[in-house]
Amino acid sequence: MSEAVAVRADRSALSAPAAARLIALLLPLALLGGALESQYIGRLHPCEMCYWQRWPHGAAIVFAALAFTASTESSRSRGMVLLAALLIAVSGAIGVYHAGVEAKIFEGFTQCTAAGKGLTTAELFNQITHAPLVRCDEVQFRFLGISMAGWNAILSLGGAALILLLTLKPRRA
Repeated sequence: MSEAVAVRADRSALSAPAAARLIALLLPLALLGGALESQYIGRLHPCEMCYWQRWPHGAAIVFAALAFTASTESSRSRGMVLLAALLIAVSGAIGVYHAGVEAKIFEGFTQCTAAGKGLTTAELFNQITHAPLVRCDEVQFRFLGISMAGWNAILSLGGAALILLLTLKPRRA
């Protein structure tokens, strides 16, 4: 009887590739969702490097979602999950750099970054005077003493490593 329960429990458990695929989708969704929530609900204005960290998460969501269009064990699904993990790690690496800039370990920008091409002088002046000044080297919010860039680095790099381990884990016969 105990063998039947063990077999049933084993069948209902998530396989390593399925878990990797799920993490590859849910992790960037949660991190990007948290960033957008902090911006639009928490009223924290992102700096340029904050935006840089978001783009790889958006792309990772697309690749992870595409992984669900094939069977869990297929090479196509596995490839999409690995691409998502790579993109999540890229966001984490940018987060490491951003946290280093915040901690004054790395030098940040020495010039302003602006998106004003194609605007008239009046439109550009209006955009500049009404935009919040957000510096990449100043922390707006900390949780447990770690900035949002630091949390992105920790969660993204840790999540990417976990996805990689689960994806490359040898299959049992």
